[in-house]
Amino acid sequence: PFQCSQCDKKFFENSHLTRHMVIHTGHKPYQCNQCEKAFLRKGGLVNHLRIHTGVKPFKCDQCDKNFYRNEHLVEHMRIHTGEKPYQCSHCGKTFSQNSHLQGHVRIHTGIKPYKCSQCDEEFSHKKDLTNHMRFHTADKTYPCSYCDKVFLHNKNLISHTKIHTRETPYQCSHCDKAFSEKGLLKRHMKIHTGVKPFQCNQCDKAFSRNDHLTGHMRIHTGERPYECTQCGKSFSQ
Repeated sequence: PFQCSQCDKKFFENSHLTRHMVIHTGHKPYQCNQCEKAFLRKGGLVNHLRIHTGVKPFKCDQCDKNFYRNEHLVEHMRIHTGEKPYQCSHCGKTFSQNSHLQGHVRIHTGIKPYKCSQCDEEFSHKKDLTNHMRFHTADKTYPCSYCDKVFLHNKNLISHTKIHTRETPYQCSHCDKAFSEKGLLKRHMKIHTGVKPFQCNQCDKAFSRNDHLTGHMRIHTGERPYECTQCGKSFSQ
């Protein structure tokens, strides 16, 4: 066998040893020709290139979602199956994705790994840091010329502006409805196709939209997040 000179790993083929040595040298031979990213493995480059080409070869057979990588599809499928294989060792709560478990565990540990580069604030979740950064990047936003809304990304401004211009380029082929965004048309099409990919894992109900499933689940959980400010009575929807 071929022995690694840096660690105790052994390989039957020299080519496998050569590939392994990259871990120690840090050399990343597979360079993206679209950006500055480089990868240890050719497979990593192939997966990355889909970000530039937009190719999403892994399709969910329960809904119209597509993914760049197979592992992302596997994680997504748990929405439909209700599988939650990742369990918190502190409280027993279960999650469909490992990243969700890791984020949850920080509630127990108090770890805040996301640090603001502009001030001394720290956050448990990346999305909280992203929201916080808006305070520092207020001069790099995209304001709507029709109302007082402001957006961090130009594509979001373009999408929002269609509300004011009443531009609806996405026409339903089954009826006379038209929409400002492709995603809204896709959601509407489920009315005609009858597809209900969002299945309740507590009963046999199924829904065409995930937000409808979320609302329905409160029947089972008893959750009532909407509270009246006048009398304190709470509601599920």
